[in-house]
Amino acid sequence: MKLLKKIIAINVALSIGLFMTGCEKTINVPLKTASPRLVVDASIDWIKNTAGNEQKIVLSTTTGYYSPEFPGVSGALITVTNASNTVFNFLEKPGTGQYICNNFRPVIGETYSLKIVLNGETYTASETFTTVPKIEDNVDQNNKGGEMGDEIETTFYYKDDANQENFYLNSIRQPYSPFPELEVEDDEHTNGNLNQESYSHEKLKPGDQVDFKLYGISKSYYNYMYKLIVASGNDGNPFPTIPSAVRGNIVNQTNNNNFAFGYFRLAEVATKSYTIK
Repeated sequence: MKLLKKIIAINVALSIGLFMTGCEKTINVPLKTASPRLVVDASIDWIKNTAGNEQKIVLSTTTGYYSPEFPGVSGALITVTNASNTVFNFLEKPGTGQYICNNFRPVIGETYSLKIVLNGETYTASETFTTVPKIEDNVDQNNKGGEMGDEIETTFYYKDDANQENFYLNSIRQPYSPFPELEVEDDEHTNGNLNQESYSHEKLKPGDQVDFKLYGISKSYYNYMYKLIVASGNDGNPFPTIPSAVRGNIVNQTNNNNFAFGYFRLAEVATKSYTIK
């Protein structure tokens, strides 16, 4: 069975208001907060037909359930090293937790190693840069899409490479959702095919822009995202498993118990924008 799962705006809930029946006063339920844990957003994305030299890694920490934001983490030393032992330094914009590299060199099929030194501990990860096919020029529009046939639906296409096993992450952004809608899939039953991805939304109207991104991802990252989908309860299962912390490929070499969340990903990205007619 093809593993095709959708994440609809997967994100960490930042706040919640609980209301008691017959009472207009909003109350917050006291919750125990675990000690902050490092969160690593190390997504190295190379958009087709760009140099790919500007890359960013973001460090933050987990926080309380009612907190409106995730605190940035300063003071880390971050490097990424390629297979030729060329070291790319990621330097922080002071006080932001955002670490920038302006001379990165992306190479498809090459393995890169991430190293983060923070508070006397060293975190590492390795991943291989994964290619992606282009998104075809034609985007189809169907004005009778959706489950009820009353939504505008768009469909884009891409040609799967028959010579290798492929895994994809699709990202679709439109004006009515604060986060992109994401989907992961493999080519187990579509190897070498011209694949299509359809998307509809009840609020789409003429003049709206829909932005598509197609990422080539590794099998390990695909599995990671699949676990996130299951943990989020957005896999379509009416009896979902109990949500649990999903760990990525970041390893604390100094203290394994003080593990970090997040993933070191290297992906080529195809993009396409479409304006609803």
